[in-house]
Amino acid sequence: MLLVAVGVLAAAVVIPWGVEEPDRAAGSNPVVSVDHDPSWGPTDAPVTIIEFSDYQCPFCKRFWDETFPQMKQAYQGLVRFVYRDFPLAAIHPYAQKAAEASECADDQGRFWDYHALLWANQQDLDVAALKAYAAQLGLDTASFDDCLDSGKNAQEVEKDYSDGVSYGVAGTPTFFINGQRQVGGIPLADLSRIVDGLLP
Repeated sequence: MLLVAVGVLAAAVVIPWGVEEPDRAAGSNPVVSVDHDPSWGPTDAPVTIIEFSDYQCPFCKRFWDETFPQMKQAYQGLVRFVYRDFPLAAIHPYAQKAAEASECADDQGRFWDYHALLWANQQDLDVAALKAYAAQLGLDTASFDDCLDSGKNAQEVEKDYSDGVSYGVAGTPTFFINGQRQVGGIPLADLSRIVDGLLP
């Protein structure tokens, strides 16, 4: 049993990028809508990257911390990045409300600032913390709290999730890069190989 445990640990060490749940979908890449979700980069960029993500997913956080900043610097003007919610509620009890909270912040035009705070505080995403982050950013807290407590944006988050399922998303993060599905965290080197191959 000890040998098995050591083997599993070694595997975890040598595979630093991954997916929160295994992708079980098969078939061709679907046409994926950007919906009206938050995005970075020009709408007419030659490459569009759509991420389906979960605020409690460790691999999603690693993409945000390590790959996203490098991608922004390397591909400014060439890539449009769209964030869509895919909360894995069965294993991440705070992911749904965190996603709703980010939509409430988006209602006040502060999605990306709030998004960054959620990743920075991934271990503290209960409702009280979500409200505290809004106050920290100087948002209209009465409006934000009402938005979160009422579940105003629950349907929007659920639509993202439903759309993801229809596209074959089964785990996070899942990316669609000009329609090409990529499952699991992507280091910049791997992302660049794909993006560079799609640029005119």
